[in-house]
Amino acid sequence: MMRIISDVHGQVEGLRRLVDDGAGPLLILGDLINIVDYRTLEGIATDVSGRGFMEELVRLRTAGQYAQAGAWWRAHADGREQELSERYTQATIAAYEDILPVLDGVEAYVTFGNADRPDLLRAMLPRSCRFVDGEVVEIGGVRVGFVGGGVQALGAVGERSEIDMGAKLESLGPVDVLCTHVPPAIRPLMSDVIGGRPKGSEAIRGYLDRHEPAHHYFGDIHQPVATRWRHGSTLCTNVGFFRATRRAVTHD
Repeated sequence: MMRIISDVHGQVEGLRRLVDDGAGPLLILGDLINIVDYRTLEGIATDVSGRGFMEELVRLRTAGQYAQAGAWWRAHADGREQELSERYTQATIAAYEDILPVLDGVEAYVTFGNADRPDLLRAMLPRSCRFVDGEVVEIGGVRVGFVGGGVQALGAVGERSEIDMGAKLESLGPVDVLCTHVPPAIRPLMSDVIGGRPKGSEAIRGYLDRHEPAHHYFGDIHQPVATRWRHGSTLCTNVGFFRATRRAVTHD
């Protein structure tokens, strides 16, 4: 049995209970750290840039005013780019130092999401864990393919182009289970009922069309229109939002 989660976003206590209570390999599909929780405004961005700034940024994004949100960020960062970069990096390291020790001694396969810094995540993972991206791992006789990264939206370090995503997907070949951070470009799976622009990958959808894995697991969309959807012969399942649900999806 495999347990699969995504969008941990700093949920240390929930992750600790999961690893203490469960047996079997743990698959984590990205976004281990919390940049900002739209519900509470908790997160690295609020700590670094201030609550007032983030209140307005979240308001603009949830209203679909993405150009205005970008202008708001650029005005905030103008002339402070180096300072903000250093502060965000230090806050990110501290966030990984808070959550990654929970995985020490756990058989875990971890890829990255748009909120992650893949270089830091790879370097800071405990030895019992394996960083996976663009590769196939056999777990209990099941061929599991992993592709990390978010779709391009905000210019975050963890985002990847469709070209890069497609190249990594094709390097996998056929698998039994596909694990990604982002959903395929299927409207009910890529749309959030709370707000934010739909985010899905055409490259992932193309892979499902060509190779038809039995299962596709992903996260990224916190309040999706649909959590499960059959696309051809593939059952697609959103396993997030672990920060809120504190639950894993099991694959037997």
